[in-house]
Formats: sequence, structure tokens, C-alpha cells
Amino acid sequence: MTDKAGGLEGQTVRPGKYAQVERERRFLLANRPALSRVTVSRVITDRHLLGTRLRLRRAEFSDGRSEIKLTQKVPVRRPGAVQGLITNTYLSPDEYEVLASLPASLLSKSRLSVPPLGVDVFEGRLEGLVLGEAEFTTDEEAESFKAPAECVAEVTDDARFTGGRLVQTSRHELLGWLAEYGIYPDAA
Repeated sequence: MTDKAGGLEGQTVRPGKYAQVERERRFLLANRPALSRVTVSRVITDRHLLGTRLRLRRAEFSDGRSEIKLTQKVPVRRPGAVQGLITNTYLSPDEYEVLASLPASLLSKSRLSVPPLGVDVFEGRLEGLVLGEAEFTTDEEAESFKAPAECVAEVTDDARFTGGRLVQTSRHELLGWLAEYGIYPDAA
């Protein structure tokens, strides 16, 4: 059960030493960016732990590095770039293996850094979905951001295009949502 602040009933999460305000804007792109524009790439596997607001992430970078973290996201219910509060804890491979044994829904994607965006190219049943995200440290930066020309539509306030929702989305649902924005990946 959730409370009015978007948290789990009986729990309070406040910005501060651990939980930070997350400011980001999300955009739909019709196609993946040209590889010549990519500065860094990584393959991401997210495990959304069932019954929680926790996400276990493994990112494998093209240079051989990996990053493993446990993230809690507490959304806010208001429009705009402030998405809520985020807390990250970086893990060892052994810690990851312990937590990876918990029941979870999986989401896989490639993240391509194409400044000023991080572009997520999804796989599996979400193939054809290309989302760009821009992150900001202040509200003013977020409000003044001009989306690059390749962005088809802003979906910051469309909860269907959040990781927590996408992990539950069928291919049929996704194709319908993309069609609303004039994107038809199966026709390409």
C-alpha cells in the first residue's frame, strides 16, 4: 500500500545525506543514434525486486569495466523534471549474487552516451523503444533544457515510460503506446 507521498505506507523518505532529488527529462527517439556519436556504451540489466521500490543494476561497459548498484527510487506525484528521490548503494559482485537470488522482473537495454543525452535502446519485447534521458542538478537547468532535434516527443510525465512500468509492459502495449507518438518500429 502506498502513502500520499508515493512511499510505502508507514515509511518516510526525505532528501538528505542518502536520498537525493532526481531531476531528469525523458524523450522518445524514433531510431538509435549513429555509433559515431556515441562516447560511452554499456549493457544494463535491471532486476526490479518484486514487492519493493528497489532495483538491482549490473552495467557492463564496452571497455570491460562493470558497475553494480542497488537503487531505491521514491517517485513524486507532480509533473516536471523532479522525478522523486533516489538512493544508490554500490555493491561487490558477491553482494550482487546474493541479492540477484531474490524474485525480480528483468529489463535489459544498451545505454549509449550521446551528449547531452543518455540513450537507452531496449531489447526483447521492448525492442524498438529508444528513450533519451537528460539529468540535471537544478530545476532551472531542467526547465531551460532544449531537446535535441532527434527527440520525437517528451515523455517525462508519461509514467508508462519509466523502468518500473516498462518492466511489466507487453509487446502489444508498447506498440500501442509508440503509435500514439507516431513511432512504428515493426514497420521499419
